[in-house]
Amino acid sequence: MSVTQLKLNANKKLICPKCNGELRFAEGGAVRIVNGKVDMDATLPRHICDHCGVFYRELLGSGYYNVFTLPKEDRLPPKPQAVKPVAAPPVKPVIPSIKKRVMATGDIPPTILKREADGKCPCPRCGDRMNFIEAGPVQIVNGKPDFSNTIDHFVCPYCRSVFRKIVGTDYFQWSEK
Repeated sequence: MSVTQLKLNANKKLICPKCNGELRFAEGGAVRIVNGKVDMDATLPRHICDHCGVFYRELLGSGYYNVFTLPKEDRLPPKPQAVKPVAAPPVKPVIPSIKKRVMATGDIPPTILKREADGKCPCPRCGDRMNFIEAGPVQIVNGKPDFSNTIDHFVCPYCRSVFRKIVGTDYFQWSEK
């Protein structure tokens, strides 16, 4: 451990005596436990030279600084090298999406819905592919029981329709939630 006096540059910032690079100031951090012992040195502010891999800590407000090696976890990652720009691939024209016709909920009769091999089926309301949600246990949401997923049902991601099974039949009917 050696003691040195640091100089100021034109911007009134401290510079490293080895490489003349500007030092980065780091506030003191939280108390750390190192090898089972309390490390109070981590709470003190320091001036870091990322180029040399050292940091300087002032000695009792005297203007003289102790030099320490910088731990690997405190080092900044190296700055990325400048990369030459590459020509961008040609942009394909955007085809406007076609809005699907969504039926009114009162116009949808009870329907038999069957899962296909991918676990989905066409939505009777908009024609998009609906996801099948298997029944699960009752869940507690905000301190209250939620029974919405206790019975098998289909959910459409496009029109956000939910189709629940009518009890005792193979028919599914549109449901609000």
